Amino acid sequence: MIDNNDVKEKDLKDLDDICDECKEEDESVSQNLILTGYKICKSCRISKTIFPI
Repeated sequence: MIDNNDVKEKDLKDLDDICDECKEEDESVSQNLILTGYKICKSCRISKTIFPI
């Protein structure tokens, strides 16, 4: 059986507000994680939209 404490620790690790692209801390990271499923900040999201490479 899965321990609830392990699940909560993994969830909190995902919500650490650190962007996967630029490695900077930003509030928009957790918002984009909920909306899109990617841990990227607002500026990285815009740059990926304009230059999708």
